[in-house]
Amino acid sequence: MDKLEFVTLDEAAKMQGGTRITFIPGVQALYAEALKNICYVKKIPIIRALHPMMGVDKETGEDRQARLYELTSQTSLPTMLHNEERPRNVWTEQLALAEAIGAPDSPLLIPEDFESRVDMFGLCAVVLAEDGLVWNMRIMNDGPLGRKYGYSEAASAAAPAKVAKVLALLDRRLQSQAEQGSKYLVGSAVSAADIYWATMSMCVTATPPDLMPVTQQNQGMLKFFAANAKNPVIAEALSPRIEDHQRYILTTYCETPAVLGGDPL
Repeated sequence: MDKLEFVTLDEAAKMQGGTRITFIPGVQALYAEALKNICYVKKIPIIRALHPMMGVDKETGEDRQARLYELTSQTSLPTMLHNEERPRNVWTEQLALAEAIGAPDSPLLIPEDFESRVDMFGLCAVVLAEDGLVWNMRIMNDGPLGRKYGYSEAASAAAPAKVAKVLALLDRRLQSQAEQGSKYLVGSAVSAADIYWATMSMCVTATPPDLMPVTQQNQGMLKFFAANAKNPVIAEALSPRIEDHQRYILTTYCETPAVLGGDPL
């Protein structure tokens, strides 16, 4: 495979056309990977830009994310740039943009029916939004990322049970949908809820390399995610339905094995 190309953040900011998304080469940062999958389903060609790492540059003493903050007024991953429009950093805005600029023959990821739309955004929120599954997964361990999202001993102790509640909710939903003859979380067709959840579910499963390749950069993260799946509270809530849905959505609608760049192992 040819080496994956990444432009610099400044190069991405200067471009007047195209859809640019920030990534860390070799790392399946969950929100970036999910947005990449959304764009893949919507048939949107993307230009990969380098997302600056957290912390201070040892040589210059400068905040490595200062330029990103200057451009976007925040530092979270990923940033989405399209043509000369303003940056999008929140998943709801990124999804709305992807739906608007996607190919006419691509699946609708935001249902036209408003009741279904409520279901879709509600399911996404318990996974993606504040105090949702990913949020609580991040505060299960102390570290720079955990502290960014409000780590404390009390919050960390409560987090596995919250993760398990979301898993149980999604499992019940998949069971109910299966009884209606549907493989999807909402209605009878794929939606953003399926793409987001199938991607984010990798943080609580031991995802095989045919879905998520191992790289020099992501091997520690993959071990951390696999360890989450063995947490007794989380393990009890995981079901074959969840892993079956993950595999079906990723292999049917997304690019698998995932393409990350970095240094494959």
